Amino acid sequence: MSVVSELDLPVFDYTAPDFAAGRYHEQLAALRQRGWLARSPLAYIVLEREPGEYFLRSRATAFPGRQLAEFFGVTSGPLADHIDANILNLTGERHRRLRALVGPAFGPRAVDRWRPAMREFLAALWPGSAGACEFVSAVAKPYPAQTIAAVLGAPAEDAGRLHEWSGWVQKQFDIRAMETSLSSIERAVVEVQEYVTALLGRPRQASGDLISELLAAQSGTDRLSAAECVSLVVNLLAGGIDTAQSQLAHAIRLFAAHPAQWELLAASPALVPRAVSEVLRFEPVTPFTARICLEDITCRGVTFPAGTIVAVCAERGNRETARGEEFDITAEREDRLLTFGAGAHYCLGASLARAELEEALAFLAPRAPGLALDGQPVPGGVEGIYGIEKLPVRWGTARASPG
Repeated sequence: MSVVSELDLPVFDYTAPDFAAGRYHEQLAALRQRGWLARSPLAYIVLEREPGEYFLRSRATAFPGRQLAEFFGVTSGPLADHIDANILNLTGERHRRLRALVGPAFGPRAVDRWRPAMREFLAALWPGSAGACEFVSAVAKPYPAQTIAAVLGAPAEDAGRLHEWSGWVQKQFDIRAMETSLSSIERAVVEVQEYVTALLGRPRQASGDLISELLAAQSGTDRLSAAECVSLVVNLLAGGIDTAQSQLAHAIRLFAAHPAQWELLAASPALVPRAVSEVLRFEPVTPFTARICLEDITCRGVTFPAGTIVAVCAERGNRETARGEEFDITAEREDRLLTFGAGAHYCLGASLARAELEEALAFLAPRAPGLALDGQPVPGGVEGIYGIEKLPVRWGTARASPG
């Protein structure tokens, strides 16, 4: 039996000056050749699916949001309160209660009603005959924000502000941002909470928006409190805009690099759900999901003492399949991804994210034949949400106008 701190483990340091997001797949693959564990500045990285799922599903682990905040000196104030109320940081009965109350509002059937709105947003954003664009600013950035605004019943003109707030609040999980931009993150938390509180107080119309459902959510005599509603909506904003933007941008980057796959998708719309799963598998925008050990845990003969932080690597776990290093939307794969986590904290917004990606790919594939890069993509960092800052693309003329 070994204690993890005593092991001679390879190091994955995304804070090193020579680290480049474009090479991190190669770095992780090389680490995996040396074993199932690696060391990073704040956590031990789990590089295999089976032990990764073990840590994600274990009741002896929890999301370390509070501990990471304390590491950066956030022990009181609006950001600390927000982190404390975040459903990610809740465990036990309180967490089960909230999931039971709000789960139906985030299920596949519930999100399907927003698909027509998604198509309308895409049609309005698509530059069409222009033949080229910087895809992030043209489509990937505004599309999820407009969708979330519609889902919440917020004014459409507020989508830009929602996007900005989302980006800052999401940085609570970004180690570099917590070091350099703590005041901006906290200011965004205050502003978005004030906005959501005002939104909750508006007269509700019979529009079936998510906020109306949350306000009506109940189990027996139990209902969400106003504070719980605000926290859940803020969490949706933080987790549902940047992630969707980044995943869609990576999808287009991948298809631009695999033109035969793009052509096949345009000719076979039935492949769209499988294509989305392949994008989520191959390039997860949350490459690492952290957990803290609440007690001593032993996994594969290694003891992880209470207080140890582990980071489950979805990037490696997802590729642990036949021909896992190949991007192929026709491959028959088990759709058991680590991209949205696992266990009690499986991502509430997974169905909404899949729907947004499915509608985007179904809309774009027949309208952008010959999709190709029109310059070098500019990737973001991998320590929080792995996004793309700029993605110049070009395409040809569609043979016929899609219906």
